[in-house]
Formats: sequence, structure tokens, C-alpha cells
Amino acid sequence: MDEQMSVTHAFDARAKRREERRDFFKMLGGAAAVGSAAFVMAQSGEAQAQSGPTDADILNFALNLEYLEAQFYYFAAFGSGLPNSILTGTGAQGAVTGGRQVTFSDTLVAQYAREIAADERAHVEFLRTALGSAAVAQPAIDISASANGAFSAAARAAGLIGAGASFDPYASDENFLLGAFIFEDVGVTAYKGAAPLLSSKTFLEAAAGILAVEAYHAAIVRTTLYAKGIATPSAQLIQATDAISNARDSLDGTTDLDQGLSPLSSNPNASNIAPLDANGIAFSRSAGQTLNIVYLNNAQVNGGGFFPNGVNGTIRASAAN
Repeated sequence: MDEQMSVTHAFDARAKRREERRDFFKMLGGAAAVGSAAFVMAQSGEAQAQSGPTDADILNFALNLEYLEAQFYYFAAFGSGLPNSILTGTGAQGAVTGGRQVTFSDTLVAQYAREIAADERAHVEFLRTALGSAAVAQPAIDISASANGAFSAAARAAGLIGAGASFDPYASDENFLLGAFIFEDVGVTAYKGAAPLLSSKTFLEAAAGILAVEAYHAAIVRTTLYAKGIATPSAQLIQATDAISNARDSLDGTTDLDQGLSPLSSNPNASNIAPLDANGIAFSRSAGQTLNIVYLNNAQVNGGGFFPNGVNGTIRASAAN
């Protein structure tokens, strides 16, 4: 009897999830209505009484990160950025500094770049549709290869280049992968940290879906870097990921939330493609910690690094570390 009840509950739950998915896609058909509802919710007394951010706040925070990733991958894969039609919204719309197509020598890396670029653009469009009129505009983004740019600052912080030197993520397959490595692990931890804050189960399911895709992307980048590092040890690619990981950890607080590709001391004979805790669970970052990394600053600030003027929306400040 108990087993029959469990099966019944399972089917009821599955039916409910399907209903929620159908409702969600109906909502997407009326983008403006969804956005207006999210905006009204954010302004209502009920939302103001909440101690945390609204769902609209969280989705807009994610949208800022998706703009950054999508622009980097789109330039690297196709030589141009996203169309302006999907960059407008609330807040100050900013331009993209830098970005160019990579002349890939490895066909597989080129294919990965095109696939990830298309996925990231889809994330931008999905979140914008879900938010409707409440969607934030793309803020100013720096993905340049200049010595004073964000990529060079990140590489310098990791000790990969010296003072005054530049890091060009578009110069080679390997540099592209290291540039991607800077973003992908951060995206995974950011979505995991934000997901529990969502009150709507429908939005939570959507965020979980994007998190899964970001994890796939991170695994592609990490696996490819690891394979190339093993094949050509002199390139020091594995060591470079460790250095980038340490730099990220120096920005987001005292807790070790990051791992490069070097095998862990607890399992020195294994690769370290998936960066997990002792329970085999991915790490989480708060919005503030995520902004520490993309702003390239361990202090509480409202802009810098890859977002020179900060992100758009209500979640803007990095954490004080």
C-alpha cells in the first residue's frame, strides 16, 4: 500500500512539473506580461518585506553574466558580437570593448567555441524573454586583449604575465581556452549559489537547466585544457589553470571555493575535471563573491574588470573580502 501511494505521489509530482513547464512556456509567449509581473512584484510591499532579492533581481544578475559570456564566445567563434536587438533594456546600455575571431588550429576547439557561443546567446534571449520589460540592458563590457584590459589584469593576478604585458585570449586555441576557463567555473558556482534564492519553482527549474549547461561547458573547457596539458607538458596549461584558480580564490574570500586541473593530493592518480567538495558536490558562490571575480577586486565595489561601470540591476556590489 505504501509503495502504491509512493508511485501515485511520484506520478502526481511529475504531472505537476509538466503543468508548470507548460505554464512557463505560455508565460514566455507573453514576454511583456511576464516582465511587468516581475517588475510589479519587485516593487510590491510583499517583495519589499522580503529579506533577499526578488526573482527578477536574481534573473537580471544572471543576465549580466550571460551578456559577458555570450559576447566573448560570439566574438571568438564568429568575429562579431551579439545583435543590438537583444542588448536593450533597463539601465545604461554599454558597448563591448575588444573581441575578435580566433584563428583556431584545432577543429574540435573551433566546434566547441561555436556550440558554446550559440548556447550563451540562447541563455541571453531566454532570460530576456522571461523578464520581459524588466530585463536589464547589457552594461559596458571589457573583453579586450590590451595590457590594461580585464583579461590581462586577470592573467597578471594569476602570475601568468608580468607588469605591462598583455594576455590575448584570441591569439591561439590555448589562450582561448584559458580565457574561457576564467568564466565557466565562475558561472557554475554563481548559478548554484543563486538557485536556492529563487522563490518560483518554474524559474528554479529554468535556472537549474542553465546551470547544467554551464557545467557541461566548464567540463568541455577543463577536459580540453587537461588533455592539451598532458599532451604538451611544456605549455604548462594545467599549471596555468591552477594559477587562475588561486587568483580567483584570492578575490572571493578566505574559503577555498576553487580548483585548477592538477590532481588533488587525496587522489593524485586521477584527473580533476570536476571541481567538487569532499562530498562530491559543486561549490557555490554568492552574488557578491561572483562580482569580486568579474570586477577583479576583493573589496566592496560597484564596477571594474570585465564590467568597467558595473552590472545593471539591483545586485551590483561585490563582497568586502
